[in-house]
Amino acid sequence: MSEKIRVAVDAMGGDYAPLEIVKGAVEAVAENSSVVISLVGKEDAVKAELAKYDYPKDQIEIVNATEVIEMAEPPVMAIRKKKDSSIVKGMMLVKEENCDAFVSCGSTGAVLVGGQVLVGRIPGVERPPLAPLIPTVDGMALLIDCGANVDAKPSNLLQFAKMGSIYMKNIMGVENPKVGIVNIGAEEEKGNALVKEAFPLLKACPDINFVGSVEAREIPYGAVDVIVCDAFVGNVILKLYEGVGGALVKVIKNSMMETTRGKIGGALVKPGMKKVMKKFSASEYGGAPLLGLKGLVVKSHGNSTAVEVKASILNCIEFKKNDINGKISESLKKTDD
Repeated sequence: MSEKIRVAVDAMGGDYAPLEIVKGAVEAVAENSSVVISLVGKEDAVKAELAKYDYPKDQIEIVNATEVIEMAEPPVMAIRKKKDSSIVKGMMLVKEENCDAFVSCGSTGAVLVGGQVLVGRIPGVERPPLAPLIPTVDGMALLIDCGANVDAKPSNLLQFAKMGSIYMKNIMGVENPKVGIVNIGAEEEKGNALVKEAFPLLKACPDINFVGSVEAREIPYGAVDVIVCDAFVGNVILKLYEGVGGALVKVIKNSMMETTRGKIGGALVKPGMKKVMKKFSASEYGGAPLLGLKGLVVKSHGNSTAVEVKASILNCIEFKKNDINGKISESLKKTDD
């Protein structure tokens, strides 16, 4: 019998909680018998949603949490004051090793603060980064960091590169992941002060396959497997990625509907378009792990539906099975030696 992976899920976080969160949890246990889910939230509301489904009762439990941290609340204050919130109670399940991972679609700020303050960092990790997978022409790339560290140091970017390489190799199966630092040109001497200082550190590191600078336009073509940057740059890349993708789909649809010929052509290419849209949909890849913590914390989009919630939960299984935290810790110890 395989080892059970226990995942705490914030049932009250996100635009569609608890409806889509519960649905995603039910779909996850239906797909994988090795996961046990603790739905953390207001018990009555979660029970009412669960009552809609048939599911293995030994794979889903409810952990009552009477409070909810709202999106607009100051994160530090909310974590301190709302001890019975779904985010704090979920994080504590990980801290106390009752769960292996925590997934939330709630307040990004509260998840980032709670991850560092409650779960805690792996010894040697300076700044835990948020690292989502983004689609490329040939597959996927890891964008690290996309929202946790707006003001990063060169040494932070070096650690991001190491952690990202470990993730891509062990979770995505990329044997020697190519690492690039986001820059405004290919030349080594280009970039702002952070990029110029980080570049030689990345270049000299034997633990990563550093290929140099990567310009934003090269990212969708899969130029690198690990995209290293500070959170300000990463968040702009991520949001633009999502926006341009949605805009292109809208423009294509509108142009097809303008003429009869376009409508006929649209009907013919519809299956292919659906396949492309699915590939470039963020929901297919789950949330972004906050790498470098003692336990796994995953932040999913606030507007996540069951599809992304399920993907986030299932990603936690692979993370635990491949002992990503153990590998990150070993990598940092090797550096210290």
